[in-house]
Amino acid sequence: MNAEKESTAHDTFPWSHVVGFLLSIVLTLFAVWVMSQTALSLRVRVIIIFVFAFVQMGVQLFMFMHIGEGKEGKWQIGHTVFALFIAVIIVVGTYFVLMTGHL
Repeated sequence: MNAEKESTAHDTFPWSHVVGFLLSIVLTLFAVWVMSQTALSLRVRVIIIFVFAFVQMGVQLFMFMHIGEGKEGKWQIGHTVFALFIAVIIVVGTYFVLMTGHL
């Protein structure tokens, strides 16, 4: 029964990957549009880009990395929190270096 279930699971079309890919493209294009075509202040545009980046990170985690499909259907909370912590350090550190690097 398990072999039959696995073979049908691998034969289906990967709709979650297609939806995740389309969402990623839409979020990226919208971020580019916000930066290039709006007259918002730089601070507001950067905040919008940060929000889109974290939304896109969520899309990537759920659609491509299957974060909700851990052991017995539980999330791996420790790994997720650590990854978010590292991502925040990288994003904030990069922003800090880019904004203070005018020496």
